[in-house]
Amino acid sequence: MNVVIIEDENLTAKRLEGLLHKYDPSINVLERLPSVSEAVSWFSAPHPVVDLVFMDIHLEDDLGFRIFEQTELTTPVVFTTAYDEYMIQAFKVNSIDYLLKPINYDELVAAIEKFKALKKQFGQENPGTPDIEKLLNLIGKPRETDYKDRFMITVGTKIRSIPTTDIAYFFLEEKVVFLVTKDGLNLPVDYSLDKLVQLLNPRQFFRISRQFLVSLPAIQTIHTFSAGKLKLDLAPKSRHEVFVSGDRMTEFKEWLGK
Repeated sequence: MNVVIIEDENLTAKRLEGLLHKYDPSINVLERLPSVSEAVSWFSAPHPVVDLVFMDIHLEDDLGFRIFEQTELTTPVVFTTAYDEYMIQAFKVNSIDYLLKPINYDELVAAIEKFKALKKQFGQENPGTPDIEKLLNLIGKPRETDYKDRFMITVGTKIRSIPTTDIAYFFLEEKVVFLVTKDGLNLPVDYSLDKLVQLLNPRQFFRISRQFLVSLPAIQTIHTFSAGKLKLDLAPKSRHEVFVSGDRMTEFKEWLGK
């Protein structure tokens, strides 16, 4: 597989290349391009066939989206960025995934596997126009067997493997997401709550607010307040009060009844 990395931070580009070779040593990084202008020049000139592009959004001279305006780039793209506000704009071009920095190896692998699944369904086997509904389902909804079943957590010099079935809930505190196990361990994870919603089985976990993503077994008691507001008692007990956001109330009740 031939790939191009568009990234203005040299160390980040090298780390990404290392992660790609960890996944598959045969991956060929054709070029590392640090700017919009160099990317436009490279893609406008004759070049080898590129299977996949990894593109940072904030480049040294402009936003990566300018490359699409100045070239006929149709190669699938995985965006890699420290910012999440460009996600909708990314999917208006030929993006298949959106990875937040620092790039997590498991998320990178999931993105490449998604690319392979799309290529298999809509590539050589079906060169015509793809079924848009099927394409959106593949991009936005992981198959049941693709849901994450464990997390690798680094604690000091040790690495722990935490099965998803041992996780009670996740919570956000001071821009860090923590995993809480059923026996009360609090461990930081390298995922945003938005990304965890995509990775976890929605039958087992529900995003009740901007701060909490909970598993069904962790909910011990549900208290009803005025105006239908809901407060949850979780096990293990949270050091924060846990409320269901008003805009998620109806969906939360439906989730409880499944």
